[in-house]
Amino acid sequence: MKLVSYRQIDRGAWRAGLLAEGKITDIAQALPGAPDTLLGLLEQWEEWKGRLLTLAQSADVQATGLAAEDVFLGSPLPRPASFRDFYAFEAHVKTARARRGLDMIPEWYQFPVFYFSNAAAFLGPDASIQQPKATEWLDYELEVACVIGKAGADIPPERAHEHIAGFCILNDWSARDIQREEVKVGLGPAKGKDFATSMGPWLVTPEELEDVRIAGAKGERYDLTMVARVNGVEYSRGNLLDIHYTFAEMIARASQDCMLYPGDVIGSGTVGTGCILELGPEQYGWLKPGDVVELEVERLGVLRNTISESR
Repeated sequence: MKLVSYRQIDRGAWRAGLLAEGKITDIAQALPGAPDTLLGLLEQWEEWKGRLLTLAQSADVQATGLAAEDVFLGSPLPRPASFRDFYAFEAHVKTARARRGLDMIPEWYQFPVFYFSNAAAFLGPDASIQQPKATEWLDYELEVACVIGKAGADIPPERAHEHIAGFCILNDWSARDIQREEVKVGLGPAKGKDFATSMGPWLVTPEELEDVRIAGAKGERYDLTMVARVNGVEYSRGNLLDIHYTFAEMIARASQDCMLYPGDVIGSGTVGTGCILELGPEQYGWLKPGDVVELEVERLGVLRNTISESR
């Protein structure tokens, strides 16, 4: 099933919706007693998941509801509980380091690494992305995120799938000139990242991806094509299968000696070729106001945003 956060008027309250056949059913109205936000549902995921699946399969849902084009869609989680972004695609790491004149580091192969970013700066499909005042090197990043639906600590990789509520497209926008300077200090990116993260257009639950799931000793991978376009021109193409560290491994790492909670977002990091930094700004140029960036992941939809001038 596909779950969304929507509102009928701009700046209204976000509500949890179920998307089917182009129609959005308000979950709290269809299931009396259900929380009216997606975060609220995730916090009671074990209680409501079965009833949501039944609702999604109902013919009534496909015949009723609001037309998706008549509402505003936000990030499925307008304000996640937390956001960890990993660095899980080897091709991206190698190429990005090589462009900075750096060799691959052996420690990267020992465990998956991540950084925390700004959970208060999440935006959804069709939202405007304001270029930070201090950057001239604005970049997109083509990623997939999983959303936690069950709390836990010290989660072993073989049990990690029990904690995943679903998957979304993620765009970890980057101000590369700011990032280049701040990582020299050794604490990782911060102001180069915290101005915006896009996620959406909806949350796709795992049963929708069962036929493209490939089980492995270190967790599941998914055969999903990933594409990025700028102003209709394809820039990036990859596949989620190419990920080096699975989401199971990422969840195990993130939960070591630490609780994960419903609504936490785990980002995959950028797929190989999935940003201008990798492709080379001399070939494509950094993003500028007016550019339309579309990230498309098979089965997960299209996440579209337009760059605007800074305030």
